[in-house]
Amino acid sequence: MNWIWMLYDPYESGNGTNLQALIDSCASDAPDSIRGKIVKVTVNGKSVYAFTRAEKAGIPTDYFNLVKDGYQALGEKDAEKLKTARLEYDAALAEKVLKDSPDLIVLAGWMHVLSIDFLRPVSSVAPAGKYDGAGAIERAYEDFKAGRLEDNTTGIMIHYVIAEVDRGEPILTQKIKIEEGESLEDLERKIHGYEHGLIVKATSLLAEKISSEKTSKT
Repeated sequence: MNWIWMLYDPYESGNGTNLQALIDSCASDAPDSIRGKIVKVTVNGKSVYAFTRAEKAGIPTDYFNLVKDGYQALGEKDAEKLKTARLEYDAALAEKVLKDSPDLIVLAGWMHVLSIDFLRPVSSVAPAGKYDGAGAIERAYEDFKAGRLEDNTTGIMIHYVIAEVDRGEPILTQKIKIEEGESLEDLERKIHGYEHGLIVKATSLLAEKISSEKTSKT
């Protein structure tokens, strides 16, 4: 099985640690490791450390950006031009991805919201939390401190990617309890730790599913 990983540097606070977990699993002979190969790491932020991790592992990389690659002018404010730029960028990104004929695309830390022009031709998965969108951990922690978080429990999920942010069908979920005295930084570290394991497990499950489907067609 082949698949592509994409991420976005302002959000990838783990410095590509999810990617490293996937790289390690693909290289492992353990029974529960991912039976697949990473064929490309695409980023849309040039300072992403995952870029370095991929190069060290011998995985081809690609830096593809809205502004750098000419889809959007720097500082553009016109709403119609911004919309057009995003649609054209997403369609071009999908075309680049499909050239590698991946079976699965994994997104993590990729905060550019993909339009239907990308989603129509590909199947993708990504991690998300109990809270949608950016700043999810911070919002969960704020609700915890204010006594609004049910059972003091937040969570994460790996889900299929659809046009609505973090609304795709869950593949795997994990409840995470916030303990009294935990700082926001403590919670972030704990969530990222769970995320590493969950994204590897979900990717492994999907790899097995895709392999089985391929076998049944032969």
